[in-house]
Amino acid sequence: MDVVELVNKYGFPIVMAVGMGFIIKYVWEWATKEVKPVISEANTVLIALIDRIRMLDNDLIRLNQKVNTVLHLRGKTIEFERVEAETEINKITQSKKKSEDDKSASAGES
Repeated sequence: MDVVELVNKYGFPIVMAVGMGFIIKYVWEWATKEVKPVISEANTVLIALIDRIRMLDNDLIRLNQKVNTVLHLRGKTIEFERVEAETEINKITQSKKKSEDDKSASAGES
């Protein structure tokens, strides 16, 4: 049958409703057979990427904590070495002062 005969026999609204039904059926089958698997695969990839990002974030947090710990311990070591160096410098300075005072005292007695 021709479309014109169907319109004459059943009317334009009925023929267009049936045509729209076939279009909806085609789009539904296309979406479920071709689009849905692709979306499902993309969703799986997205979940895997989110998991990797979380793991990297956790690794960065742990690495940042380790760096902070090392910097803190290194700061303590440097401070300890600075204090030791100051103590040695003070000892050397005091011994030089003492030897100069002894020399000037002995020079003053002579």
